[in-house]
Amino acid sequence: MEKYYQLREFLGQYDRVLIAYSGGVDSTLVAQVAYGVLGERAVAVTANSPSLFPAELEAAKQQAQAIGIPHLIIETREIEDPRYSSNPPDRCYFCKSALYDKLLPLAAQLNCEVICDGVNADDLRDYRPGIRAAKERSVVSPLAHLGISKLEVRAISRWLGLPWWDKPAQPCLSSRFPYGEAITPQKLERVGKAEYILRQFLPEARELRVRSIGDSARIEISKDLFPLLLARDVTALTAALRQLGFTNISLDLEGFRSGKLNDVLVRRAQEPPPKVTMELSVPSIVCEGCVDTITKAIKNLDPQAEVTADLERKTIAVQTTASLDDLRTAITNTGHTVQ
Repeated sequence: MEKYYQLREFLGQYDRVLIAYSGGVDSTLVAQVAYGVLGERAVAVTANSPSLFPAELEAAKQQAQAIGIPHLIIETREIEDPRYSSNPPDRCYFCKSALYDKLLPLAAQLNCEVICDGVNADDLRDYRPGIRAAKERSVVSPLAHLGISKLEVRAISRWLGLPWWDKPAQPCLSSRFPYGEAITPQKLERVGKAEYILRQFLPEARELRVRSIGDSARIEISKDLFPLLLARDVTALTAALRQLGFTNISLDLEGFRSGKLNDVLVRRAQEPPPKVTMELSVPSIVCEGCVDTITKAIKNLDPQAEVTADLERKTIAVQTTASLDDLRTAITNTGHTVQ
């Protein structure tokens, strides 16, 4: 377990550390090792908010108590920030910004020279807008710094005898909503209750999600649990979810897959940018030769661009994916002035 000792050495360079501690297996390992090296000079801090599954807060408390590390709970109100509650693709950036903006003064108050999080090496290859917020505030990621992957986090935790070494990931409740659907405390509470009901109905499921899309609830569980689910009283399950206000309840036939709602971001990234038509005034175009020169410059910028000139009005109409600034630069570089 060479990386375990590397982690001890890394954390040992600090006098006092504050760990942004969610109770997940990653930040719990950082908390465990930090406490083992620094003792009372390490403190774990958990942020409580409407987006945190209530059972996760209790688990975080119990794990911190088992470790022995001092544990504080703070309240964050990212839900009151419309940049977060409007649920944009970079929602997590605003959540983490709210968290670290509260942790920074707390760290100073506790004389902690650094804040550490539980970001691992795998997270750096995933879509994680919150990492940017951490970097902007000089938050340290010991696991990622040492190249420790999720599998290695679990392996080290198991080797240390931590009973939660195989604990499933539990992203915040806001991740249950498609991007663009506004998030409210009421919606978060509803989807949290829905997952609690589903877990009571199907305790065999290690990982499950209830995706909330408007007033529709889409259940995600492992495919091998489909027969078990359907053999039970799904009418009672449906009735319980309807009591929460869901009008349509469905089972995702693809089965459970973490981060499924990020698929839309992948599709958007793969789609070509839309073409926009822009008309530019170019007073210096007086002949077809001028037009040919400008067209060539625009085509070098965007080979698929469509260029139409009106010599009488001295305008160039361009249908392109390029930006207006890039078009202006390309035309100016031919010796013509754009107004």
